[in-house]
Amino acid sequence: MQRRKFINNSLLTTAAVVGFPTIVPASVFGKNAPSNKINIGQIGCGRIARDHDIHDTIRFDQSRYVAVCDLDSKRAADAKVLVDKFYKEKTGKDKYMDTKIYDDYREMLLNKDIDAVVISTPDHWHSQPAMEAALAGKDIYLQKPTSLTVREGQQLRQAVQKTGVILQVGTQQRAMPQFRVAAELVRNGRIGKIHTVKIGLPGDPAGPDAPAMSVPKNLNFDMWLGSTPEVPYTEIGVHPQQDYSRPGWLRLRSYGAGMITGWGQHHYDSAAWGMDTELSGPKSVEALAEFPKSGLWNVHGDFFVKHQYDNGITVYTSGGYTNGIRYEGTDGWIFVSRGAYQASASDPVDQEKSSKALNASDPKILESVIADNEIHLEKIDDQHGNWLDCIKTRKAPISPIEKGHKACVTCLISDIAMQFDRKLEWDNAKEMFINDDEANAMLHRDQRKPYGTDFVKV
Repeated sequence: MQRRKFINNSLLTTAAVVGFPTIVPASVFGKNAPSNKINIGQIGCGRIARDHDIHDTIRFDQSRYVAVCDLDSKRAADAKVLVDKFYKEKTGKDKYMDTKIYDDYREMLLNKDIDAVVISTPDHWHSQPAMEAALAGKDIYLQKPTSLTVREGQQLRQAVQKTGVILQVGTQQRAMPQFRVAAELVRNGRIGKIHTVKIGLPGDPAGPDAPAMSVPKNLNFDMWLGSTPEVPYTEIGVHPQQDYSRPGWLRLRSYGAGMITGWGQHHYDSAAWGMDTELSGPKSVEALAEFPKSGLWNVHGDFFVKHQYDNGITVYTSGGYTNGIRYEGTDGWIFVSRGAYQASASDPVDQEKSSKALNASDPKILESVIADNEIHLEKIDDQHGNWLDCIKTRKAPISPIEKGHKACVTCLISDIAMQFDRKLEWDNAKEMFINDDEANAMLHRDQRKPYGTDFVKV
């Protein structure tokens, strides 16, 4: 039997018989006992994995990285070195960990010793491995954006809800205290009735032309393309071969939508926290955007998006605003940003303009104490740590699929609106545009067999 067919058939069988990962309670063996560890496999070993996801997961004693997977064998090998070195330095033992390398995540999912996976792949490879991990009974930490299309997000949501696995979306601004404080102050009326939100989000520049190149021997390019159309390989369309700087795929519409989804899900998720719209979304969207007229990269540059909500709030998003979120109410305003935080060293952020993490029209607003009988939002110290805790308790994480999907939908319909010179009406319950077949046709993309969420049986 061919290896790929074997893996696919085995996954279908595994999905039917595998239940929730079994984690033995600390009270039985002690908190550091091997049986109490959460065995983790890493899917995707590029920039965001190395700089953020692996680092922020492996440091917790309850986690144990046991496997890494990447379609680029050089990156997989580098990740193994990174993990093995961490455990050597932590334990003082040369051979404490011999991290297993996979070149196909589906084979990793067949390993019953793995309890959970962290998915740090390019955007077009988010939903499918997450769906298949859920069906294999693995808990999941998923980088944003949650999906490449609205339908993919719906399919992933269905798989997670059906299996009951713990999925945490990597919208880590929920773990940054200033975003929670800002949302609590807004929700408790400290700036009066909120009417406007302004979100600062940069665009991407155009790039050079890129001739076709020979595919590196260390890269499975066909599988890297996955469900997207087959195109010639060029390095700036995938990721750098010599370092872990910001990859070119981020600026190609085949694999994402640019900053509106890349960072947009962070800010739309945080804004929804303050607006109390986490499980709904806008009722309309309209947008203007500039797109490159030459070169390989083709995601949006400068842009402006307007969303209107049923509760009367209007949200404007543009690169013309300072990176962050500004809530405006009848009695003042609150601005919140990441400050100097960077998830990766190559984040395209203006540090000087983003250095102020929390500000308000009146400093006394920020000093306000939230009373016991007022709204208190969930407080966590770390996004990855919250995920690990929830794996053991089986409680919902702070960024579950339902909220992550809705924030991603806001990004995706914004990208769609950039393609039209008209206002689009949105039905939140049905998750489709109202009386607009042309726009609705963009809620899904054709998928190149054998890859794609359409071919995953839920």
